[in-house]
Amino acid sequence: MIFLLLFVTQVFVILALIAGVLTAPQSNPNDITIVNQEEVNNIGVGGYHFSYEQSDGQKREETAELKNEGTENESLSVVGSFSFIAPDGHTYRYTKLQQNHLRQPIIG
Repeated sequence: MIFLLLFVTQVFVILALIAGVLTAPQSNPNDITIVNQEEVNNIGVGGYHFSYEQSDGQKREETAELKNEGTENESLSVVGSFSFIAPDGHTYRYTKLQQNHLRQPIIG
């Protein structure tokens, strides 16, 4: 009889432990945070710069310089890049150069 009581107690403890593990909060892989961020002169006048890096390895950077300020040919020269780590572990990077309203993507 005592063995049956010990067995039932052990089963109850094991089931309680399993229930505790299954109901514990799980970390969400979609909880991505910004680990680094920079902004310079982003007030809508002249050029600008910004960059950020996320906890999942995604990065973005962009810099613009105002060309021919105050003339009919005023434009922004923009250089930027975006990179991410794919599920296969490879890092993919897209770089763009935009001058005089012409965009030149460079994928690598």
